[in-house]
Amino acid sequence: MSGKKGKLGLVILLAVMAVMCASVLRSQSLPELMGALSRLKPQFLVLGLGLMFCFVGCEALCTKSILGRLGHRVPYRRCLGYSFVGFYVSSITPSSTGGQPAQIYYMSRDGVPAAHGSLDMLLIAVCYQVTALAYAGISFALLPGVRQGLGTGLGLLLLYGGSVMLLLTLGMLCMMFLPGVAERGVGGLIRLGARLGLLRRREEAEEKAARQLAAYRQGAECVRQNLSLVPALLGITFVQLTALYAVPYAVYLGFGLRGAGLFELAGTQAIVAVAVGLLPLPGAVGAAEGGAARAFSLFFGPGLVAPAVLAARGVSFYSFLLLSFLVSLGVHARTRRRDRAGAAAGRRASPFCLPERAG
Repeated sequence: MSGKKGKLGLVILLAVMAVMCASVLRSQSLPELMGALSRLKPQFLVLGLGLMFCFVGCEALCTKSILGRLGHRVPYRRCLGYSFVGFYVSSITPSSTGGQPAQIYYMSRDGVPAAHGSLDMLLIAVCYQVTALAYAGISFALLPGVRQGLGTGLGLLLLYGGSVMLLLTLGMLCMMFLPGVAERGVGGLIRLGARLGLLRRREEAEEKAARQLAAYRQGAECVRQNLSLVPALLGITFVQLTALYAVPYAVYLGFGLRGAGLFELAGTQAIVAVAVGLLPLPGAVGAAEGGAARAFSLFFGPGLVAPAVLAARGVSFYSFLLLSFLVSLGVHARTRRRDRAGAAAGRRASPFCLPERAG
């Protein structure tokens, strides 16, 4: 998180944010934008922030439940720290690829084996993607007005995002419950990559794939032994996504608008999330705002859609990105302090400890 990749991701994120703000200001002048935002009632922004705390807190609850079944009594506040770390690192890495490895790293520093941390992230990812796909699919089917108003560009993005997410979900389920099929498929892909020159270290790739497949088999075994855990995780994930998708509805109410219901705006946000969530951009910045502006113009109208999208993304992404950054610094500092304290205690306990060199 504190390395060069994290800093580079943050720089890219800030650059794309600047481009996004410039594009918004081209469609609406700054005085008009500020005038529209002044109409927004602040209590509904607080409501949106509360929904985001619910979003992060639900993932922490899933982590606590899974790790508890695996024999680890991890305090909820520590699971909450892992979730904030995941939100921050996911937001500054393309396609949100860095969040889960960062969470596994900090779990391992707290004594949770990496295999169990990986299993936790695997089960959360499967439940998240299944719920997100179901949410978006049901919304797409039941909201014909939104479906017709998406336009060609957002419609193609939805087809792309939904297809990729479906393939990823089916692939994870296959690796969990059909290990023989998954092993043959992954082996075939590795051999094909080696023949095409895409893989220079075939043996290393095979060893990594074997470890990953073992983690998926562990996940399947955990599910079989704890069948009651699955509906609980899916239920918590449904609440989690509903909280996230409801942020635009809080902004809608904050502008004093009425007429559209919670499901209409939450369902529209679910569709936009699937459409842009897997694009190779940090936090899907730019694409998320553009897709939301197209979809939410049906509810906010041309005059309010730009400030509404900025307010909704400001609550659900940018403000929480800053908060997650601060919490992540706290988690990192706590880990470093504990490591230094442990090292100091080890040196005091050893009668053969040599003095440290100055400088």
